[in-house]
Amino acid sequence: MNLEKVVFGFFVLLAATLNFGFFIGDLGDAELHNSYELYAAVVVNLIATVLKFGDRTQIGAVHLATSLVADLQLIAAALVWGYASYVGDGLTREATASVVSLSGGALLANIVSVVLLVVETVSFHRR
Repeated sequence: MNLEKVVFGFFVLLAATLNFGFFIGDLGDAELHNSYELYAAVVVNLIATVLKFGDRTQIGAVHLATSLVADLQLIAAALVWGYASYVGDGLTREATASVVSLSGGALLANIVSVVLLVVETVSFHRR
């Protein structure tokens, strides 16, 4: 068993599950979306991105691209949350919907990354 692959798979899956946990729930109800879970999703996605930098294959490039998309959208969601909470009118239904929608885009990118991981694992041939 390759420990590097285990750690890589762990962070890819953890990023997707944390993102899903934040995303699920009523789009405009801020009480159903935990700010700490969003923070954890951002941090774990950034860790997963760093782990994807060493791969020089085509599928590695797509892995990195999906991770960068997820990072960008999750960071944007966190910025919208922070702006709405501390500068704007508070976390209104509209602001919450924007945050959750951005995390939904990141979730889609994470799902693509998980699918790539599964395809890569299934197509691996031992020699």
